Amino acid sequence: MWIERKEKRQGRQILGEGMAKLLREIRQTNSIAKAAENLSMPYRTAWEHIRRIERVLGQKIVETRRGGARGGGSAKLTHEGERILREYERYERFLDNLIEEECLEAIFMKISARNYLHGVVKSVEKDEIAAKVRIEIKAPAEITALITREAVEELNLREGDDVEAVIKATEVLVAKSEKKE
Repeated sequence: MWIERKEKRQGRQILGEGMAKLLREIRQTNSIAKAAENLSMPYRTAWEHIRRIERVLGQKIVETRRGGARGGGSAKLTHEGERILREYERYERFLDNLIEEECLEAIFMKISARNYLHGVVKSVEKDEIAAKVRIEIKAPAEITALITREAVEELNLREGDDVEAVIKATEVLVAKSEKKE
C-alpha cells in the first residue's frame, strides 16, 4: 500500500510502508542517521528516499540542523512531512479496519433471512467516485445501494445481473451471484 500523486494519468509513488517507517523513526529519534540505523538502512539510502519524495511533492518533508564536529545535529518532520505521514496512517487504519471487519463478517456473521435479499440489477449509474445500483428484489420492492465505482467495476455489474443485497446497519452490500447452470 502506498500514497501516490497522479500526474498525466500516471501515479508517482510518494509514501509506502518503508518510507512511513523511516518518517516515524525520524519523528521519534529526531535524527535521520539514528532512524536509518534503527531500520538497518544505509544513511545515504534514507536521504535518497527523502529527496525523492521532496521532488515529487515539490516541498521539504524533513528539516535538518547540522551539528558540530562531535555531532549534535537534528532532524524533524516539516508540516508537510507530518501531513503526508498522517494521511498514510489514516489510510493504513482504514484498510486495517476494513480487513478486520470483512474477516469478522466472513467468520462470525450469520446472515438472517431478513437482511439477505436476492434480486436483479435494474440500473447502474456511475460518476467519478460512486455508483448507484438499483436492485429489484423478489418482494414487490426495489433497493438502491450507493457503492463505489471501483466496486461496480470489480463486480462487473450490469443490468440484468443476479445479485444479493446484504443489509447492514448503515449500508447495503452488493455481491454478484454465480450463474446457476
